[in-house]
Amino acid sequence: MLNPIDTVAVITGSGASGTHPDQIHAGVAWWLGSCLVVTRGASRAVVGHDGHPVSTEYAARFARGAVNAQHYRCHTTVLVGAVDEDGLLAVRKDENAVGAYITTSEDDTVTITLYDVLGERLTERSGLDRIRALIATDRVPIPVNDRARGVLDFHEEAER
Repeated sequence: MLNPIDTVAVITGSGASGTHPDQIHAGVAWWLGSCLVVTRGASRAVVGHDGHPVSTEYAARFARGAVNAQHYRCHTTVLVGAVDEDGLLAVRKDENAVGAYITTSEDDTVTITLYDVLGERLTERSGLDRIRALIATDRVPIPVNDRARGVLDFHEEAER
């Protein structure tokens, strides 16, 4: 695994959280996007962020992981610009999708919150444990072939 992380310390709560770049890096977002799609069997995903430059980078990497998740051909929507959690959840509901909301605090702590298709935050019992295990054992899902790759689109939240 390139750039390993302490999965027990970082992947906890409802997703992942750690100080950038010491505890967490943008590759973790790619891993989470891919693993969320595969563990949930998702065909749709939405990712939004708070507008911080680090959050923006993580959101882009999450989206690339989601569209490259094995054979799921996940249609992934990236919300362009800053959005709050409620805005992400509204789009997620409209698209019947899994989701991720990414924030970065003043001390560079990145938090990636993951949601299931019902809009509930992931928990240990609803899949976070499986995602952690995939990442810890370096079994992050990769695309089977180019035809299995999903679709990426960008959505201006202000248009809603």
